[in-house]
Formats: sequence, C-alpha cells, structure tokens
Amino acid sequence: MAAGKHRAPNPHRNRVGTVVAAGAVPLVLAVVGAGTANAVAGTLPVAQQDDAMQEWPAAGSPNEQPYEGLHIPHNELSSLQTARSLPNHHYLAPVGTLHTPVPVTPVPPIAPPPGKFRFGDVQVDAPDWINRDQAITVNDTSAQTEANLATFLDSIGMERSRSDRVAGQTMGTAAMGAVAGASAALPLTLSAAAMGGLCGLIAGVPFLPIGLVAGPILGAAMGAAAVTIPAAAIGAGVGAAVGAVGGLTAPSRVLGDI
Repeated sequence: MAAGKHRAPNPHRNRVGTVVAAGAVPLVLAVVGAGTANAVAGTLPVAQQDDAMQEWPAAGSPNEQPYEGLHIPHNELSSLQTARSLPNHHYLAPVGTLHTPVPVTPVPPIAPPPGKFRFGDVQVDAPDWINRDQAITVNDTSAQTEANLATFLDSIGMERSRSDRVAGQTMGTAAMGAVAGASAALPLTLSAAAMGGLCGLIAGVPFLPIGLVAGPILGAAMGAAAVTIPAAAIGAGVGAAVGAVGGLTAPSRVLGDI
C-alpha cells in the first residue's frame, strides 16, 4: 500500500484510497476465510479433521519425473549411462577403403577406470583436491568427444577396432600436447599473470575495499589465461595430429596376435 501512495500524485488521493481499499479486499477475505475454516475444523470430529488434512495438497508436484538410471559406483568418475568398457585391443583391422560420410549408429562412449581421468589412451589418477562433479564433467566431455570422433570414422567406412584406435590415440596425444604446450608457456604465463594482477589492482581501486582483492585475482587469472589457453590449444592440435597419424598407420593385428 505504501508503494501505491508513492506512485500516485497528491491531487488524486481519493482515487488512491479507493485502489488501496480494493486491494485490501482479497487480504481481508483470506483472513476471514482462514478464521472460518479454523472454526469449522474445530467443530469436526477428529477423524474427519485427519481426512481433511490428508487431502491437502490434493495434487502431486507438477512435472515430477523421478530419474531412474544405472547405478554408477562412486569411485567411477562418470555419469554416462550408455558407456561401454574398454575396447579389445587384441586385434586391429586395416584402414580399408574410405568413402564419404554416411549415417551410422552412434558409437557409445568408453567408461573410465575407477578413480581415473581418461583422455583416450591416456589414463591418470584423479587428484583428491578436484571436486567429484568437476571430475565427472571432465571425463564425460573427453569420452563423448572421443565417441563422436569414432562415430565419424565409422561413417567414412573405418572398422570399429581401427576407429577406436584412431580416436583413442588422437585424444590421448591431444591431452599430452595440451599439457606440454601449457608447460612450455609457463614462464610467459607467470609474467602475464603478474602484469594482469597489477592491472587488476589499478582497476579495482574505485571499488574499494573489495576491488583491492578481486581486482588482482581476476586480472592475474585473465593474464594467465591469455597465454595458457592459446599455448595449450596449439599443443593439443599438434598432439591430436600426431595421434591421428599414429592410429592410422599402426600395423594391423589379426585375432590371436599378442
């Protein structure tokens, strides 16, 4: 009601009074209705009161659809319900004759080993300081990217064992290349972070006191990212190319070969 008075000019106070009175009607009715309901409930037998309480709310939660999926053990950092186990590497089909892409069944992603990060053929222990949800996101993204690549290779006529090999090796060397690229750029990254922190400090002065804390942190992060991300991307690209070539040129192995 106070908001209505502030909005209305002084010459129209009568109109404001009418509007406020009209707006109060639903509130009065609600209060009166609640009192009447309580009075009626007080006159009902106990059993009827219990039934009335059990009928409210009458409807269930709207759009409630409980999720039912496979139970994934806590030590496996994945949420992919369609994941498959590691493929059999005891054989490797020839590359064969390739063709333009055709529709194929999507290749299921590969589940990581328990407690591991999996980037194609590369597997490393997941650090304890990484949040489990974040670790699951990393593994799911890696596995789905690998599966998408394998699906494309299937669509151009590559046999599954070969497409799994190429996709897995491409992802693995891409991950190693990204780490190598970021590591090689570390000295420049530190310099960029320091410069970014100084710029953030200057920019944060007008927003005292929080600006003196948030400014340097954000500036340092942006400075480091400006160097690390391109370096890691270049390393990943080089690594992916090396892995793809390695997967394509790997000699075939027939069933029974060790």
